[in-house]
Formats: sequence, structure tokens, C-alpha cells
Amino acid sequence: MVADDVLLVREGVQRVLETYPDLDVVAAVGDVAALLEAVSEHRPDVVITDIRMPPGFSDEGIQAAAQLHDLTPDTGVVVLSQYAEPGYALKLLEHGSKRRAYLLKERVSEPDQLAEAAREVASGGSVIDPRVVEILVTGSRPAPDPLADLTPREHQVLEQIAQGKSNAGVAAALFLTERAVQKHINSLFAKLGLTVEAEVHRRVTAVLLYLSTTPR
Repeated sequence: MVADDVLLVREGVQRVLETYPDLDVVAAVGDVAALLEAVSEHRPDVVITDIRMPPGFSDEGIQAAAQLHDLTPDTGVVVLSQYAEPGYALKLLEHGSKRRAYLLKERVSEPDQLAEAAREVASGGSVIDPRVVEILVTGSRPAPDPLADLTPREHQVLEQIAQGKSNAGVAAALFLTERAVQKHINSLFAKLGLTVEAEVHRRVTAVLLYLSTTPR
């Protein structure tokens, strides 16, 4: 399903996707209310949406993604934005990176990348535009490979965080105490240079670093 208030963009994305035999566009809408209604009716595997749409032209696409996380968690969301703005990506991934993608609208001119992003989130994966990751982590990487100094256990903890799990969820998955998980998290934050941001932003930034260096 495609959601964008600009008719030409909406139809352009739809036509791009319809060139692929494995992708079927079930609806194309122009605002958030229509988006949520169409998702309820069609239950698409993936929603490709703009960020700024009626009625407020602020971050309606991100808000819709958050609502879909609770209403239809199996629906993937690809956010298309003309803004290489890390703050939007951080907000998109606040509830976990599973089935979420953030791409710049210029990718519409690169059909294979857009189609691959749709397939990736449909299968449970994540895609973040490399330019957004680069802007986000500039100045915070302690080494060319930001994960190089993490211990195997810290890698495991970060992988669980990337799946959207809470500290309790990580502890249960790795058979650790929540106190031990918090110690590992504090250590990996320090190694990634994430020491002054708010807790939620540190978690999401760490996830973005993980996604940017982990082959899909």
C-alpha cells in the first residue's frame, strides 16, 4: 500500500512497484486517516508512506507507523522522506527495527532499491538509508568499525535490542539477570560513544549502528 499526499509521487511509487511481478499495490491514499482505514481493510504486507501528510504536515507517517506497531504488528512500514533527518529515523525505530525502513525519496528513482526495501520489511528485516546513518553517527564512532570493540556478549545484547526487546526481554532471551543486561548495555553505549544522549536515543542509535554494519 502507498500513502503520499502528492498525487504525482503517489502514482510514481505505485507504478514503480507494479513493474515487479511479486509486488501488488492494493491501495494508494493521500492522508493518515485513509492510510489507517485502508490497512484495516486490505491488511497489506507493507505500507510505503511519506512522513509529512495531512492533516498536520508534521510527522504523520511516523505516527502511523507507531499505531500500526500495535494494531497490525505484521505490517511492515517503509517511510519515504525528502529529509535526511536522523531524528525521524530515531522516532521510527523507538519500538524496534523489525519490519521498518527509512529511505530518502530519491530512492524512487532507483526502483530496485525501493522494491528490495519492501521485500526486506515484509520478511521482518530493516533498511535504513546509508546517508541517514552517516549523518547520525558522525562524530560518535570511536573506530572505523563501531562494533569492533564489543565483546561477544555485548554483540548478543545489541542484537536483542535491535529486535525491539526491553531489558527484561533481553535478559530472558540470553538467560541473564536484568542487572547484568544493564551493565552490558552501559558498556556497549560507552564503547560506541553514546554517553550524553537520552536513553531511548542511545538505544536506537546503537541499533542504527548495528544495522549499518550487519549484512542482511
